[in-house]
Amino acid sequence: MTGRRDPHTDLHSDQGALRGEHPGRAGDPVVKVHDLAWLEFEKPDLARAEAFARAFGFTPVLRTPEELHLRGTDPGAPCVLVRRGARSRFAGPAFKAADRQGVLRLADATGRKVAPLPESLGGVTVDLVDPSGARVRVVADTLELPALPAQDPQTLNFGHDVHRINDVQRPPREPAKVRRLGHVVLQTTRYLETLNWYLQNLGLIVSDFLHHPRQRDRGPVMSFIRCDRGRTPTDHHTLALVLGPADRYVHSAYQVADLDALAAGGEYLLDRGYRRSWGIGRHIQGSQIFDYWRDPDGFLVEHFSDGDMFDCTLEPGWAPMTASGLAQWGPPATKDFLGIKPGRESLRELRAVLGALRDDNEFDLGRLRGLLKVAGS
Repeated sequence: MTGRRDPHTDLHSDQGALRGEHPGRAGDPVVKVHDLAWLEFEKPDLARAEAFARAFGFTPVLRTPEELHLRGTDPGAPCVLVRRGARSRFAGPAFKAADRQGVLRLADATGRKVAPLPESLGGVTVDLVDPSGARVRVVADTLELPALPAQDPQTLNFGHDVHRINDVQRPPREPAKVRRLGHVVLQTTRYLETLNWYLQNLGLIVSDFLHHPRQRDRGPVMSFIRCDRGRTPTDHHTLALVLGPADRYVHSAYQVADLDALAAGGEYLLDRGYRRSWGIGRHIQGSQIFDYWRDPDGFLVEHFSDGDMFDCTLEPGWAPMTASGLAQWGPPATKDFLGIKPGRESLRELRAVLGALRDDNEFDLGRLRGLLKVAGS
């Protein structure tokens, strides 16, 4: 009897680069950022945004008629800034430099000016523009908010390793308290140029490359990129870049305590009428347990827990990109998550495909064929 082939075979990217492939890091970067500081959005309805944010597990720390700042329980700056705008849009990421000298060095290397941030944030920024047109802030000396009470992970009994005796497990159905911002994923029509820009200017390094099936010779089309803090472990990816027909935000991810917080928090969101996009499952690249949601403005946001942590010694892995390769376990990736669900978003993406094929960029007919294979895999 012929056994069924495991669809995850060869998808765990434990194979390294072949000779001549991208090394995944710059030899002499301008600076090495330490983390994501926050993400900035514009939305027309701040009250609606705040209601979802509270249900998702954020704590508002600033609320004016024109601005909303959201934080997690970890100490530091707010992790999401929302300003009132005529339409919903992603305004860009902010990365945290090691110190003010890093901001000054980056400004000098790029010909940009250092500017003070608003009093509500403190510190300074140098504002850059990456090759895909996204505004990228690098900040230092921002105000440090103190830690808030966090959700404690559940005490678990693993097989015969017993830690909970004469006690029961009753995780409450409540918002999964966000601890911190983990990563942001961006799509770009100029993938390789944009990747090299982040590696050279911000000192990020690649954890994993993905290539279209049977197109490895054309190079990668997605990279999971982490901060380089030497031997100090950092998230498997702080930024992920993927080649596509439009320059846009894909999703952002926020850490919660554990699987129980994530699952019970998901039930809380469902009870209030919010829409799950995909989950619950465990990713391959990054290994984190995930649960994806759509906020009322259509932005994709993720709860995650138990992600990989790498130091600077690990070289990039290489693997084919497939829809089945997005998770080790869990339901199949949904059409909503993949961006192919019939509706306004898929029509916008189709128009973007037609526009990208006419423009001078990295998204060509070969890449379109590869992307269609991914969606159908």
